[in-house]
Amino acid sequence: MVSWKEEWKPLLLIVASFLVIVTLPLEWMQQGQRLENALWESLYLLRWYAQEHVILCLIPAFFIAGALAAFLNQGAILKFFGAQASKWLSYSVASVAGTLLAVCSCTVLPLFAGIYRMGAGLGPATAFLYASPAINVMAIVLTARVLGFEMGVARAVGAIGFSVLIGLCMHVIFHREEQKKKAIQAQLPEAEASRPLGQSALFFGAMVGILIFANWTEPASGTGMTALIFSLKWLITTALAILLGIVMVRWFGFRWQYLAMIALLGALAFALFPHVPLVPFTVAVVALSWFLSRQEGEMGTWIQTAWDFTKQIMPLLFFGILIAGALLGRPGQEALIPSHWITSVVGDNSFQANFLAAVAGAFMYFATLTEIPILQGLMGSGMHKGPALALLLAGPALSLPNMLVIRSILGTYKTMVFVVLVVLMATLSGMMYGYIF
Repeated sequence: MVSWKEEWKPLLLIVASFLVIVTLPLEWMQQGQRLENALWESLYLLRWYAQEHVILCLIPAFFIAGALAAFLNQGAILKFFGAQASKWLSYSVASVAGTLLAVCSCTVLPLFAGIYRMGAGLGPATAFLYASPAINVMAIVLTARVLGFEMGVARAVGAIGFSVLIGLCMHVIFHREEQKKKAIQAQLPEAEASRPLGQSALFFGAMVGILIFANWTEPASGTGMTALIFSLKWLITTALAILLGIVMVRWFGFRWQYLAMIALLGALAFALFPHVPLVPFTVAVVALSWFLSRQEGEMGTWIQTAWDFTKQIMPLLFFGILIAGALLGRPGQEALIPSHWITSVVGDNSFQANFLAAVAGAFMYFATLTEIPILQGLMGSGMHKGPALALLLAGPALSLPNMLVIRSILGTYKTMVFVVLVVLMATLSGMMYGYIF
């Protein structure tokens, strides 16, 4: 006897695959070499992502995620994000974290995986997952400057409110599981900090600073504080790297001989490639990884955990980016789904227009800040303000690669609920904003 409660997933997969195959519009896709364009767009998008985001964004994020597991005891995470933590404290920290981390929907994944696996509650963890790519200060300021002050305010208010509301909804929907987790955590002995808070704050602050400033984006205007920071980004990043090395040697057991060798290799790479900062950055990262792997204890655990996250997340990200590129292409380029299909249905403030904008944003991949010029072009082509906000609230926080990795961490059902909550809230917010403005 077949138990369909257990076999519904393979049945659904087979039926869905069959329906896709029998309805493939091959004749339409053949016109204008659309299939060939989709192939090239997927490869171009993957190459662009690898060039722009892997070394400067993902690798520092993997190191931070590994360090969370290696150097912070579980009690430190549970204090802020655990099932027993104060809701006001946990959701405040999760939502405000986004203002500090200018990361995309993929870079946040190692950090999310790190805090969730160490016992963070589902609500605060998903609030952090949504907030970090959606709220950063640079994106809000640029949105207000390019798309209008009211759009910038609406994005800031919507993103902060969404992060808390989505987290609370996830907590309520999966309340039974959270209660079990709370009961287990209540029985855990209160762990003592392995080192003073100031030492850990300097260590993690230096790594987060490297992630932020190494990825600082050149502003449209050549003046102002953001332009000054951009001109000094590599000096600031280098200073933070030196601080990180000193902290590692003094308080975390890293050998000073290894630090000296990393500094020497980085300086040599800079001397050979003075105008390509990515080269000395890469050399330093590779050298650090090698020397960490030569140590025992916390240092060895750090690189091992970072490597485990890399093995789990990177293949799914690359596969998701290939699929996203094949379906939607790069900004300004055509793939399987023509861009005019999207713009033709988002010219009003109907539920359908806002919903389709939110869904399209959820599946597209937006690097940090790239959603703003893309939306500027779409609004110039007739996109209504309501769907524009819906795309802004769903797009940066989600993407197809992002969903694939979240599924590997939370499972299919929780991931589906999270995505549906983001899309529906973005849709309703877009309709409200479009009605007011």
